[in-house]
Amino acid sequence: MIESNRRTFLSSLPAAASSAFALSGAPGAAGRRIIDTNVYMGDWPGRQLAPGRTTELVASLRRQGVVEAWTGSFDALLHKDIAGVNARLAAECNQYGRDLLLPFGAVNPVLPDWQEDLRRCHEEFGMRGIRLHPNYQGYSLDHPEFARLLAMATERGLVVQVAAWMEDERTQHPLLRVPMVDLVRLAPAVARVPGAKVVVLNGFISVRLAQRALPGLKKFDQVLFDLAMQEQLAGLKVLIDAVGLDRVVFGSYSPMFYFEAATLKLRESALTEEQTGPIMFGNARRLLGRA
Repeated sequence: MIESNRRTFLSSLPAAASSAFALSGAPGAAGRRIIDTNVYMGDWPGRQLAPGRTTELVASLRRQGVVEAWTGSFDALLHKDIAGVNARLAAECNQYGRDLLLPFGAVNPVLPDWQEDLRRCHEEFGMRGIRLHPNYQGYSLDHPEFARLLAMATERGLVVQVAAWMEDERTQHPLLRVPMVDLVRLAPAVARVPGAKVVVLNGFISVRLAQRALPGLKKFDQVLFDLAMQEQLAGLKVLIDAVGLDRVVFGSYSPMFYFEAATLKLRESALTEEQTGPIMFGNARRLLGRA
């Protein structure tokens, strides 16, 4: 089991080293800034998550040193009223975390009038990106409407996040079995849209499971990968070796995952400050076109 491996790893450290791990705490405690590219609000259909309220989520992120959280809504997975999902997301981000929560709206390209949802995300809500859930919404990445959506989002300068996986198959409800998105089909779509800015979320349960997609996706400098699902000892180092330091961004997948699980990935991989800075802050900021 993953957690067992981590416990074994930590318990095997010399006392001084394990104390350093414990004392380092959240990166924010040392004055570092984090852009978390993988945060959600709303209710997960299968179980209660903590922190459960937006105010609690915001407080938790601030304690960890997060200065910007790219935030989507769990409602986008099963709700057909995508316009309502996005309106609620924008309102909550504005009310409870205006200087922290950056809303990433949902668009379902197989629903009627999805172009209007995209327009509202950009023009009415001022969103900097969108977050897609193809496996829950019933389309693959070679669907013609996905290609149109990617092109239209790119014309508007929006970041497109593709959530590849949301829940371990072992804990999925038997009536809600959802496979991982086939990322192999993403590269041909990106190739047809010069300038597309894409972030793959939850794509790497392990590099081995996604390695079929990497040869194609590595060709595009503006396709980035978050670290939330990289689940193996020193796995972040493996991911960096696979895609490059400038292609990895911090993602906690809060509140589905404990935030500390993401910071542990940084600490156990023994990265230098020069390496953690781009992952925690610089790469995401660059993708948004900020200095």
